[in-house]
Amino acid sequence: MAAASLTFTFSPLSTASIAYSQLQTASLNPRTNRNSRSRIITITASLSEKPQPLVTKSNSSVPIRKIPGDYGLPLIGPLRDRLNYFYFEGRDDFFKSRVRKHGSTVLRVNMPPGPCVARDPRVIALLDAASFPVLFDTSLVEKRDLFTGTYMPSTDLTGGFRVLSYLDPSEPHHAPLKKVLFFLLASRRQEIIPQFRSTYGSLFENLEEELAKKGKADFGGPNDLAAFDYLAGALFGVNPAETKLGRDAPKLISKWILFNLGPLLTLGLPPYLEDLLLHSFRLPPALVKSDYNRLAEFFRESAGPVLDEANRLGISQDEAIHNLVFAICFNTFGGLKFLFPNLIKSIGRAGGILHGKLAQEIRSAVRDSGGVVTMRAIEESMPLTKSVVYEALRIEPPVAMQYGRAKHDMVIQSHDAGYEVKAGEMLFGYQPMATKDPRVFDRAEEFVPDRFVGEEGQKLLKYVMWSNGPETESPTVDNKQCAGKDFVVLIARLLVVEVFLRYDSFEIEVGSSPLGSSVKITSLKKATF
Repeated sequence: MAAASLTFTFSPLSTASIAYSQLQTASLNPRTNRNSRSRIITITASLSEKPQPLVTKSNSSVPIRKIPGDYGLPLIGPLRDRLNYFYFEGRDDFFKSRVRKHGSTVLRVNMPPGPCVARDPRVIALLDAASFPVLFDTSLVEKRDLFTGTYMPSTDLTGGFRVLSYLDPSEPHHAPLKKVLFFLLASRRQEIIPQFRSTYGSLFENLEEELAKKGKADFGGPNDLAAFDYLAGALFGVNPAETKLGRDAPKLISKWILFNLGPLLTLGLPPYLEDLLLHSFRLPPALVKSDYNRLAEFFRESAGPVLDEANRLGISQDEAIHNLVFAICFNTFGGLKFLFPNLIKSIGRAGGILHGKLAQEIRSAVRDSGGVVTMRAIEESMPLTKSVVYEALRIEPPVAMQYGRAKHDMVIQSHDAGYEVKAGEMLFGYQPMATKDPRVFDRAEEFVPDRFVGEEGQKLLKYVMWSNGPETESPTVDNKQCAGKDFVVLIARLLVVEVFLRYDSFEIEVGSSPLGSSVKITSLKKATF
């Protein structure tokens, strides 16, 4: 089936569709918690769809254990942990070695960046699927200014505003700002599939040309351009190349993200030089101010209906613009910059047998839909495609770390023990260890394409938590789950659909990059059936 002969329509069954009338009636009042600060609460290890009741310490069925680990001497301990985390052990081994040392998946440790960027690097790390979900319960943890962890970038990088990602749901602007994002997704739902087809169809045509000329084609750079073009076209109806922004957005965004996340990144410089430049001091926001202003001006000129809706909800135009910059450029573009290369990497490495199964499933589903890609076909007739996307999100979640500050004295349970936590202590979760927990997943470290196929596979979706919440739950104005959760899952599936409508199989080379993987296409075998 030739990919060029297909057209795309958007079905009202889309999981990205949002009933906006329901959003308009959602309460703006934060949930209040009547528990006394002195009460000890036990957090159960369950991740079931229905919240489990909180029980007192005396009813706990697991032994209570002192949280192991220590923070070391002031200054020396945090510096030691930072160097181990970035250079001497690496991120994954940093946590795994401490789990082995202490025989516990709940432990005390210092998290980067530490001195002199973060005032207090001390955290309690939650490193399994049982303890991790407490970070999603905003009745138990506060999320104020914790999006990037133990430090918060200067608001000079976001137009002087604390944007939605840094707000706790109890704050008055959290609900209306999240409603603005829901409105944006709902109002443009008809454009999601056709714009993806157009934008990423052009991307693959360009990759074919580069592959023919050079013998290999970089996926990352073209994907960055396509991702921003797609987001601008699908969500705002604008072609960036026809605006003052031109083709510069990916470069401007990447530089701006570096200034936000520099204290948490490595760029491949000599270790001690890099640690001094990136992890010991904040990069001056003034150096990216003009770049950021260009991005903000693009949204000021392109987001008219969304800005009108924000105004109706009581949000000023300036605050709405800077929140759109962050939501689209940092959260969504940054997520696709990480997710799409990793998805291509995982599928490419899985090999020809998986490629053949995906091609057969996708082309059969499209054929049965009259040659049209619809949401119904994706949702009901492509179980392997859906599973592959969930597995990619499980094994390499785009946002690896979550934080929350305990609102109460509580007992947090791992699989084997309970741990007393005091109100005010910082909780930290390293998601790749929670979503690769061998107590939950067989072959947890492996990419298993059909892991989520069938009834038993569906039961595991509650442990896929890339969106700052279980995949079985939905974002609301009262939680911190990603507003675009279903949108991201949908377009990741569309990428797989696009690939296997065009090609029977492909081959890749993989390297590393500061955000995700560097992927080069070395072979594309065009569709033969």
